[in-house]
Order: sequence, then C-alpha cells, then structure tokens
Amino acid sequence: MWRFRAFVPRRKPVWKGASRGPAGTEDGNSLGPPVADAMDSRPLFQTLHMLAEDNAAFFQDSTSETGRRFVTAFTAIREHARCLEPVLNHFSTIYHIFDLDEHTPANGYRSLAQTVRCCLAHIIHKSRYVAANRRSIFFRTSHNCAELEAYCAALTQLRALVYLAQRLLTHNPPGYLFNHEDRRLSEQFLREYLAMHKGCFYGRCMGFQFAPSIRPFLQTIAISLVAFGENYKRHVSGIGVAAGSLFTSGKLAIDPELRGAEFERITQNLDVHFWKSFWNLTEMELLASLASMASSQVRLSRALLVPPHSFDLPLVADPKLTVTITPPVAHTGPGAVQMRLISHELREGQDSEELCSLMRPEGTLALELRWKTKPLPRSPYLVVHFHGGGFVAQTSKSHEPYLKSWAQDLGAPILSIDYSLAPEAPFPRALEECFYAYCWAIKNCHLLGSTAQTVCLAGDSAGGNLCITVSMRAAAFGIKMPDGIMAAYPATLIEVSASPSRLLTLLDPLLPLSVLYKCLSAYAGMEPEHSEDPTLEKLSPVNIVRRDTAMLFRDLRLGASALFGSLLDNTGKINGADAPTESVRKSVSEVGLKSKSLTSHKDSRKSQTCQNLSCTSDAPLDPSPAPGPGQQASFFLSDIEHKATSSSNDNGLTFPDGFQPLRCGQPASSLPTELSPIVKNPFMSPLLAPDGMLKGLPPIHIVACALDPMLDDSVMFARRLRALGQPVTLRVVQDLPHGFLSLSQLCRETRQASTLCTELIRDILVPADPASQQPLPASSLRKHRKLERTSLTGAADRGANHTPVQENSAGAAEQAGPNGLATGGGATPNSEVEAAAGAQELRHGSGSPGDQQRESRDRSAPSLDPSPPDGTVGRGVGA
Repeated sequence: MWRFRAFVPRRKPVWKGASRGPAGTEDGNSLGPPVADAMDSRPLFQTLHMLAEDNAAFFQDSTSETGRRFVTAFTAIREHARCLEPVLNHFSTIYHIFDLDEHTPANGYRSLAQTVRCCLAHIIHKSRYVAANRRSIFFRTSHNCAELEAYCAALTQLRALVYLAQRLLTHNPPGYLFNHEDRRLSEQFLREYLAMHKGCFYGRCMGFQFAPSIRPFLQTIAISLVAFGENYKRHVSGIGVAAGSLFTSGKLAIDPELRGAEFERITQNLDVHFWKSFWNLTEMELLASLASMASSQVRLSRALLVPPHSFDLPLVADPKLTVTITPPVAHTGPGAVQMRLISHELREGQDSEELCSLMRPEGTLALELRWKTKPLPRSPYLVVHFHGGGFVAQTSKSHEPYLKSWAQDLGAPILSIDYSLAPEAPFPRALEECFYAYCWAIKNCHLLGSTAQTVCLAGDSAGGNLCITVSMRAAAFGIKMPDGIMAAYPATLIEVSASPSRLLTLLDPLLPLSVLYKCLSAYAGMEPEHSEDPTLEKLSPVNIVRRDTAMLFRDLRLGASALFGSLLDNTGKINGADAPTESVRKSVSEVGLKSKSLTSHKDSRKSQTCQNLSCTSDAPLDPSPAPGPGQQASFFLSDIEHKATSSSNDNGLTFPDGFQPLRCGQPASSLPTELSPIVKNPFMSPLLAPDGMLKGLPPIHIVACALDPMLDDSVMFARRLRALGQPVTLRVVQDLPHGFLSLSQLCRETRQASTLCTELIRDILVPADPASQQPLPASSLRKHRKLERTSLTGAADRGANHTPVQENSAGAAEQAGPNGLATGGGATPNSEVEAAAGAQELRHGSGSPGDQQRESRDRSAPSLDPSPPDGTVGRGVGA
C-alpha cells in the first residue's frame, strides 16, 4: 500500500457501485482488447446525470446565492452531458479510420474525447464530494461551488471543441486530419479561438488532462508567466524583477481566477519577443548552472564556434566525386555556427589542439569532470541533435540536462547545434546552419571522438522538423545520409491548419494557439525583429544600482500590500470594487492594451539558398504601413485591432441546438489567417513534400504525446511514410505535455519517456538482428513500477507492470492491455472511464554502445529494451 500511495494522489475519489473493471478484474487492468472500443460510456453519463440531479434537488430549496449557483452549475452540467454523449459515441465508431494502424490507436479525435472524459471524471469526483459533505458544518460551500463552476465552464468550452471536431470530420477528406485544399474552416476556427473564453483552463482546471505529477509544474509555469508579464518591458532588471515577481506570484497562487484571467490576457495579446524572453529564462547563468550540476555529470561539455569555411564531401554514388558544402548565408550573410559537444567519456580527438581552438568561452558555473586518464578510442557512433523551442528560443544549454543522460546511456558523443533563431533569422537560416553543422560533423568526426560509422539525428519539436529537413537536403546533395532519425513531437506542418488535435491549443498551457501561430509566423519571416528603443537612457553602473534599489523597495511595498490585501479579501473585491479580479498595479501589460502595436510584417527576404530550396512563390509579402515616429511597439494590442476583431463572430461557426460557448472578455489580437506562401515549401513543411523527396529519407522513429496539439502532425506524417513503404515507427506517450524532454528530471513519467527516446536512438546506432532475437521467458523480464495513474486501490496490491507508451507493433500488441483514460489533479476515473495496460519491460540488449558506462549507474533504475521496428508496449489513447 505504501508503494501505491507514493504516486497516487492522496485525495483519490471513491467510485461507488463500480468496483469491477470491464474485463471482470478489480480495476480493469487485464489484458484484452482496447478499452476505447470495448468500453460502454453509458455508465459514466448515467452516474453524472444521477449525481447532478441529486445535488440540484438538494440545493433547489436553498435561498442563498451559493445554493442558486450550485443549481445553475449542476443544471448546465446535465445539459452538456446530454448533448455530448451521442457525439462521443459516434466518435468511438470512427476512431480507427485515422490511426496509423490497429496497434497504434492515436489521433486528435481520440485525444479530444479523452480530454472530455477526463473533465467528466473530475466533475463526477467533485459531485460525489459535494453529495457526501454538503450537510457537514465543515463543508466549504463557496470553495466547492467555485471548483464546480470552473469545471462546468471547461466542459462548456470542450463541448464547443467537440462541435468543431464534428465540422472537421464532415469537411475533411476521408481519413485525413488536415484539409490542405479548403482554408475556410481553418480561418473560422482561428476566429472562434480568438473569441472563445480560455481563462477557465488556466485557473482551477490548469492541466487537469495531464498526469497529476505534472500539474504543480504547470501551475508554477502559469504563475511565473503572469508574474513575468507584469514586469515585461518595464525598466526593471535584476533583483527588482525578482522581488516584484515574488509578491505577484503569492497573489496569483491564492487566487486561481485571477491567474486564469491574467494568463488568458497575456496569451491573447503578445508578440513573439515576449515568449522568446520568457523561454530564455532557462538560459540564465544561475538556472543553467544549477540544472547542469543536478544532471548527470560528463567528462566533456564544451561550446564550439565553427568558422564559415567551405569544404568538400564525397558523393555516396561515386566517392571519387565531391560536392562543395558552403557556409550558411541566408538573411545575415556568412557566419560562424555555434554548437556544443557532450561526451560522457573523453575520447581521442576531443582533447586535440584543433578542437580546443574552436571552443568558445562560457560564463556558466557548469561542473565539468577533468580527465586524468588516457582517452578512450573513438566511438563508431555519433548523435547530432537539434534542440526545440519553436524556432524562436532556447539553445543547447537549455536541453543539456537530458543530453548528458543520453551521452551517459548511449556512450556516444552528442553534438547539439545552436542554430540562429527567428524572427531575427527566419527560414531558411536555421536549416542552412543545421545542414552545414551536420556536414561539418561528418567531415571532422575525428575531432568529436567518433568515426561517424553510424550517425543518428535527434531533435524535439522544432528540432524534429530540422532533423527531417536536413535529411531531405542531404539526400538532395547526394552525401552520406544519417542512419536514422529520432523525432520527438515534431512539427511537420508549419501553417495554422485546423485539425482535431490542434483544437487542444484552446486549453494547452504550454502551447496555446496564439503562441503556436507567432512561432510559425516568425519562422516564416512575418514577425518584426526586436529593436531597442532609442529613447531609453543608457545608465551607468552606479545609476543602475540606484535605480534597481529604488524599484526593489517600491515593488516590496506594492507587492506586500497586494499580498496582504488578497489574504484578507475572500470575495475577490477590493475596497468595494465590482471587478472580480484586479491587477496588483497598472503594469506595462495594461498600458500596452491602449498603445498602438507594431502591425507591419517584415518584408519577404529571400536568399539564393532559399531559391534553391524550391520556394513556392517569388512574390514578396505585402508590407503593412510601418508605425509612425510617435508610435511605440508593444507586445500587446492596439485599440484599432480590438475593433477589427470585435466583429469576428459575424463570420463564425454556427453551433447546433442554439449552443454558444463562453466568450472571451479580453480583447484579442487579430491574427492573419494567411501566412507567407513559403510555409508550403517542403523544406519547411515536410508533410507537404512530394513523394519523391520522402522516399529518400532514412528510418524515422517518432515519439508523440497523446495530448499534444501537434499529435496530428506526427500521425499524418507517419501515415504518409508508411504509404510510401518507408520504415517508420510511431510511439505515443500518455498524459505528458508537449516538450516533456525538457522536463525529463521532473517526475517518473517524464524520465521514462526520455528513456524511450534513448532506446530509439540506441536502435538506430545498434540495429537489432531479427534472426538472433529470442523471446525471453516471463520470469526473466525486468519489472518496474506503474507509470500511469491507477483507478482503484486494488491495483497496488496486484503490482501490475505498466508503461505509458504505445507503439505500432503487432507482436507486442498481444501483451498490450486495454486503452485507458487519463485524469489529473486528484480525480481518477473508475474502471468504466480509465483502464491501464499491462506491459512487461524488456532488458537492455548486450550490444548497446553504452554498456561500459551504464555499469556504474543505478542498477535499479527502470530501462527499456530496443524493440523491433514494429513493437508495441503500453496503453493507447483513452476514448
């Protein structure tokens, strides 16, 4: 029992009258067909209707305002459930059409249905609590009513998303998750997104669809984002920002409604430079040093600066012939390429004078183990890594913690490329630099401690896109191709197209649609570059200290008064104000709402390289009028843009049954529905590449997240490759958000997902011999603890082994259990809503490249075994 309580939320709901799973077991954790197809959702909705009716009848006679709110909320919940049940039942009959294959049940329709069921499970849990404690004198009436209203609002918006998914199902071509021909539905969805209320997903319901261990982190991110927004573009730096953010965070932590409203306001009205600055907080010296010290220690982690010199590489078809690789020149001209070499052991060439001459100094306090032994021989393996960050933020330093773990597990050098970021360096600058770095690594592998006999490209998000496009360009040049690609949640379609999974951007705290749009448009060259305000006074060091000290005391005074005021005010009304939420002070965020923002797009700039990449259009973008001398650029919205978007509902979608979603009270920015035609370039959107270009790709292993808005990108790209006969595998990780690799040290789920990526890279570096593989007896399989949430306490006593990963394999599907449904934050559905899948874990293969290094690691740590290309483990997406 103690082991069970270590990873299950303490406030676990008790599911009365449903103690047996669909397969006749205590909790439904038995092997069998996918639960998504076999499970009948009627008990779920029947339970919800019964509880809502009982609670509404109890509070019907109440004369208090809270009682009337309870009745209104339960009545609305019953109506939403009544309308959602037939739609979800219909979805369950067509899920399989959009899957990669029968052993990989994953697509946006499944994910959306899973999210709705998760919300219903939370409502049932809260309704049961209300029914059991409503007569108690310790029952917190206002708190529980606010919780119920928050999930009711979330259910309202999810109902709207389900209707939008119905429209996609009707208008998209059969079996397709995107519609590349008709842009009208995507434009309508974009207008609906801007008009719909989103704050309910960022307050009390923050991250309800993810694993419980992820929710506190997401709440911290939301609080940090809002606190950062309060100080953004104010003349505050250093300790003043820290002090102001500290007290603002306290106010946001105790007021989830304020947090949700502020989060929605910031994400509705921003520019890409705000997100660039926020994400780059992880690049700060102190944070980067602490993360580096807490991660696995390696013998070598050095930043390199490769000068822009041309060199020759032999052609694969005829090694006697060579091709000249020129340095990147797009937009900013020839320039050096930055990269980072990480190696767990010192190898030959890594201590050479030639490599030392390329090292660039760093100011971090990173701990590096000095070598005192003879260097090991060069490794036959090499991993070239491209980091994520939406093409606009972060460097290899942000991703260094998990890269160090990879280097230790694989025993291979890792070269991570710090490509130039948009909007200062839009497409194709990043592609040019990554391709140049890949070619340089092959040419100079002796300096990296490798013979480059086997090369693997690895990347996440934007880096996954670059892995694919670099391989396409290598094929076009005829040089050595990588032996395989590991792409984690890659972006394969760089345009704002509606799909079922992209509907989840409405509630995703890490990847809202406005953020996704800004990143994609920045990479396409449509976002203005960041420029310093020439009117800002250049302060001397003494004046900077004096200014920061004054701002520190001011922020301490304002922040402390706001914090104490929030503690004393339980109704959210301060000094009799009618507004339910009020900012601590009038920050630049509020001032920005009244200022005119920079609306002009950057002129289309094309280099010779861009033309060589077969850009689809040579016509420049139509530039908008530049801001006048009196206008100041802001990351928020101008009044003119507010008026322009106020009529967005006129051309919006029509919902059935007279239903209307909650509308946003925050004025939203007007996002252009058409990006540059360059987004259709196959080197930018590989999903749109012709068949001939995709046929030249190496084997690709894709790791996707079931609840990621970019899930459909991975599914459709894998389906295209599968249709062309290309080797491709798709693994779907449950209950984790986009960008889980950067959270690999956060919890057990993210560590296990990172281990999966490591094993896929190992499969590329050391391919398994199918003839030599023998099935291991069940008694010899290494077991580990469950990763997904368990529905009933009986599962702890059973000690079943689970892994939250599903793979496209018929062989392991015989061991895979039923699909389950995820919930978060203390509400775990019963066997009628969630069932876990049992999958036994294989041990490491003896031929892995990191056997010597892993001998010193913790032998009790869970690990995965390299699977055949079509191996399946774990549970599928709940539906």
